[in-house]
Amino acid sequence: MNYELLKLDNQLCFALYACSREVTKRYKPFLDELGLTYTQYITLLVLWEKDDVTVKELGARLHLDSGTLTPLLKKLEAMGLVERTRDKQDERNVYVRLTEAGVKMKDKAVEIPTKLFCSTGLSAEEAILLKDKLKDMLNTLENIES
Repeated sequence: MNYELLKLDNQLCFALYACSREVTKRYKPFLDELGLTYTQYITLLVLWEKDDVTVKELGARLHLDSGTLTPLLKKLEAMGLVERTRDKQDERNVYVRLTEAGVKMKDKAVEIPTKLFCSTGLSAEEAILLKDKLKDMLNTLENIES
């Protein structure tokens, strides 16, 4: 039997997990300056791309369930960055949109990706290739029938 496959350092999942934690940790000082957590930041990234989306759309885009997303949105709303409104035709649908402060936060956050990139040790080409490979892998995993 080949027990080499069971070594932690040979696990793709662990390499992805550990790298994700380290990258997220690198965001912290930049996000602390804005008073945001990483999850709040990526939520704003989605809204900066497309404002006025349903909670369901937001959850799908972020790969977050409603149990995680609802308190996150409540916090962003309390911070004055987003507002939630119910659809008048179908009250089951809740829309999330940026407030003026949420829109202005984009200007404060614009340098974060560049600052983070500089700490990765990757060239621009390597970073693009890695991101594309990870997106391909995610797409494949999402489309595998359970």
